[in-house]
Amino acid sequence: MLTQKSILITGGTGSFGKAFVKTVLERYPDIKRLVIYSRDELKQFEMAQVFSDRDHPCLRYFIGDIRDEPRLRRALEGINIVVHAAALKQVPAAEYNPFECIKTNVLGAQNLIEACLDSGVERVVALSTDKAAAPVNLYGATKLCSDKLFVAANNIKGSRNIRFSVVRYGNVMGSRGSVIPFFMSRRKTGVLPITDQGMTRFNISLQDGVDMVLWSIEHNWGGEILVPKIPSYRITDVAEAVAPECRQDIVGVRPGEKIHEEMITASDSPNTVDLGPYYAILPSGGPVSIDDYCRTTGARRVEPGFSYDSGTNTDFLDVAQLRALIAEHVTGQQID
Repeated sequence: MLTQKSILITGGTGSFGKAFVKTVLERYPDIKRLVIYSRDELKQFEMAQVFSDRDHPCLRYFIGDIRDEPRLRRALEGINIVVHAAALKQVPAAEYNPFECIKTNVLGAQNLIEACLDSGVERVVALSTDKAAAPVNLYGATKLCSDKLFVAANNIKGSRNIRFSVVRYGNVMGSRGSVIPFFMSRRKTGVLPITDQGMTRFNISLQDGVDMVLWSIEHNWGGEILVPKIPSYRITDVAEAVAPECRQDIVGVRPGEKIHEEMITASDSPNTVDLGPYYAILPSGGPVSIDDYCRTTGARRVEPGFSYDSGTNTDFLDVAQLRALIAEHVTGQQID
């Protein structure tokens, strides 16, 4: 699917973008062009020290903001595939600066959709979050709006050969600003702040997130929200895995936080199918019926009232498994 194709990734200097670029360069040596689109020149400079256009002639570093539609249109010239990873993601910052989050996550998404429709792009995969399901904070609400925009974009494509889809997953292990690096930075203080002892989260590795996007590029029909089957963890187990010597202080839930995260609500169940490694939430009233989708893909409908949240998940990581995963995906060495 990617051979001799040109790809653009928005927010390409983030944790996901770096992992995506590394994977694509390794697996698809015949890729035509890979454009890293982001607004931070320092991060682009630092990323270019690892992935240089001298060693990889297909690479292009393009400074731009998804709020700037003319700049997006310029960057999309000749692009076949778009992966949309740019977003404002910090929950407290979004609560304090709501319209800044809206301008990037909602208006920026629509800018990208409009530009892709007019630029000959063939596939668009937008990254979402578990916080977009039954959102209680502004960040989740903006990502729900973004998801709706990308799904509905298939309704206005006309005769264009383009498909828009979404991938939705939980906390990415070791990503910038996530709980594991935060706990590791606090080990030396002897105290780890715990929001709530019962708090749980979904967990996915960066590589699994990348593989899911690549799967969606190749297999999406247009309009799906793809959800992975992944384990959960308890926040207290993460603290124990990172720093068993530290005291755990309960500090309370921050504004806009949930105790458990949800990726598929019971209200989604009539449009949700099981694809094996993934669930897919299909658009209601779309051009393809759920029955046709199941017959063609081998998927099956989920049970009525089905929901998928981190607290009732049947697959939980224990402390030993968390330590092994942290060593593999975050630190590169076993935690004592």
